[in-house]
Amino acid sequence: MLGTERTPRVAAARKLLRRAGRERAGRFLVEGAQAVREALAAPQAVHELFVTTDAAQRHPELVAAARTAGARVVDVTDGAAASLSDTVTPQGLVAVCDLLDVPLPQALGAAPQLVAVLVGVADPGNVGTVVRCADAAGADAVLLAGDTVDPHNGKAVRASTGSVFHLPLARDRDAGAVLAACRAAGLVLLAADAHGELDLHDPAADAVLGGRVAWVFGNEAHGVPDEVLAAADHRVSVPIHGRAESLNLATAAAICLYGSVAARTRRQGADPAGMRRSG
Repeated sequence: MLGTERTPRVAAARKLLRRAGRERAGRFLVEGAQAVREALAAPQAVHELFVTTDAAQRHPELVAAARTAGARVVDVTDGAAASLSDTVTPQGLVAVCDLLDVPLPQALGAAPQLVAVLVGVADPGNVGTVVRCADAAGADAVLLAGDTVDPHNGKAVRASTGSVFHLPLARDRDAGAVLAACRAAGLVLLAADAHGELDLHDPAADAVLGGRVAWVFGNEAHGVPDEVLAAADHRVSVPIHGRAESLNLATAAAICLYGSVAARTRRQGADPAGMRRSG
């Protein structure tokens, strides 16, 4: 029989839609074929896969992979799948996975070259998109400091398109501790700030941008907090050449992260022709 909204396993999984439920259980929900595919390919355990009849027919390879991985596959009604989703159009595939975040020392433990730090970021879509950008830029970790939204939030996971499974994530409410850990790992702290003394496009900035750096990005409305700006080694601005008042946080993060990649390439004199390009 198909599981319904009242089935105990579905009801238990539904609690993971809330942050408190995720933290109590140590697990979170992953929805959609792409995200579930990445979850099954990751070393973190997938415990359960809830799947509708239609979704099982569309993605038999994911159902087979879940069974091979030892996950419990639970066939559910469309209504049950919808109750596990916070989207308008549920895809009928929802996995229950272990939380991904690791301690700060572990995230920074392998001589990182490029790290993204989010301080007080409130929009889960921005968090997920920055994780995706950091992954694409080859960053070593994403650190979430202060009151930044949970990266296991459904919207954040979807916005990352599976990148939450590709690089270490670490959370700490003490932003000062996060910055200190970055500095102890040998990283130069770069705060993205509209009034920074370094211009991202200035060739003279390559010596800084192309080194081992941690980029610090702040809240969508208020930017990087003053105390964090004061602790940074440099403030870096992204020039606005048109009439836009500012850049979206995730867009600015992508520009800054790739700015460091480009500066490193120029410093090393490397030929970027062999780098994988997005389609």
